[in-house]
Amino acid sequence: MEVKTKSEHLLALKVMRLTHPILASPMVVTCDSTDLPGNTLNNELKNDCTALQGMEALAIGQFMVLPQSFGNIYLGEIFSSYLCVHNGSNQVVKNVNVKADLQTSTQVIPLSANNLEGKELAPDSTVDEVIHHEVKEIGTHILVCEVSYTNQIGPPLSFRKYFKFQVVKPLDVKTKFYNAESDEVYLEAQIQNLTSGPICLEKVALESSHLFSVTTLNTNDEGESIYGSVNQLDTGCSRQYLYCLKPQSSLLKDPKMMQNATNIGKLDIVWRSNLGERGRLQTSQLQRMAPEYGDLRVIIKNIPLKAHLEEPVNCTCHIINTSERSMELLLSLESNNSVAWCGMSDTTIGTLKPGASMDIPLCFITLDTGIITISGLKLTDTFLKRVYDYDDLAQIFVNQIEKYAYNKDTL
Repeated sequence: MEVKTKSEHLLALKVMRLTHPILASPMVVTCDSTDLPGNTLNNELKNDCTALQGMEALAIGQFMVLPQSFGNIYLGEIFSSYLCVHNGSNQVVKNVNVKADLQTSTQVIPLSANNLEGKELAPDSTVDEVIHHEVKEIGTHILVCEVSYTNQIGPPLSFRKYFKFQVVKPLDVKTKFYNAESDEVYLEAQIQNLTSGPICLEKVALESSHLFSVTTLNTNDEGESIYGSVNQLDTGCSRQYLYCLKPQSSLLKDPKMMQNATNIGKLDIVWRSNLGERGRLQTSQLQRMAPEYGDLRVIIKNIPLKAHLEEPVNCTCHIINTSERSMELLLSLESNNSVAWCGMSDTTIGTLKPGASMDIPLCFITLDTGIITISGLKLTDTFLKRVYDYDDLAQIFVNQIEKYAYNKDTL
């Protein structure tokens, strides 16, 4: 039986991930000179080459440690790697080609350029290349490096090397949506640091869709961030951001289109690690739950924020027909312990076509103090005899008017 011996290649491939180094800190173990060890521990700490002279007890290193392995890479970071091919033989090698591909669970991404194709390597010569790629998928990644060449005699030769690493989430992003009666949408975003060290958030912005215009609510009156000029986020800590989205005027004119406008936009987050390594994360398209308006939508407009007790308050009732049919509407007003409506009740307000709206001026008198709820409005579709009750239209703060007594003789 003939045994095939494994042939050794003339070329050697070395691959190293390029990343920012970490500081080598000493192991601080110290005690007071009057304790039993005396100055033994302190002297050992002073002799530690990684300790900073004069500040040994602060665990501040003065050396940097190069990465020993590929390790984990965070989503949104730039993956950089150094490829080096060395000819350690005494022969001239021709047609040297180096190919690097990054395999993910969904695709194969070519990373190598054309500057390492068809090279000729003399003995003890080297060719190298640096590859870069912005990581955009979570999970297992495999870097496949293939080297092919021809020697002076024999067929073309080739070999491969594989390097596996994991891509993990650097940030946890949670969102909440609030649909206001004014058709504004409020987005609350909570960002948590999942990395192993502190990061600095350079940018957190909401890129809204073309249907909305966005206003950030995370700055003070001077336009500065409420988190300061350096927004540092420790491991496991979170930041909360609030945005207000106002629909475009064309969207407000079409109730159906407004109800179907669920795409809000996406968050764009840029951060840096403790040694300045940059990362970027962009969420997928954020979607809100479409508000349910039913057949009719009623909005109270032009209502003041506060009023005095037992004084009339004027407002406007904006009614929108969100159904697919025309309605003959009857307006009824029912007073209660908090609000007394002024004017005639059970009034026919006319026909409202699908998608159309109308404004009805209303007036009421407040009967109680504090924050009261405007209720007691009822709409009836006279054709289908269907009744729509609205008991939570708006809220208003009512305080009691101050009364002063005057003496005619002092005036």
